Amino acid sequence: MRLVVDLNRCQGYAQCVFLAPDVFELRGNEALHYDPNADDAERLRVLRAAAACPVQAIQVEQLDGADAGEAA
Repeated sequence: MRLVVDLNRCQGYAQCVFLAPDVFELRGNEALHYDPNADDAERLRVLRAAAACPVQAIQVEQLDGADAGEAA
């Protein structure tokens, strides 16, 4: 699974951090850090985090290139 977060779109609401804390981390008030190659064991949490993003800044893709879910 590959993640891409549009950091220009991200507003730091941190919904992703609450739903997938092992993948997303908010540093300071607005600096989002994330693992772009999150483990497949986190797939459901990451998909939920992407769906919960108020500005739809998170895109999730499978490693083979097919979209697993897209929210950006």
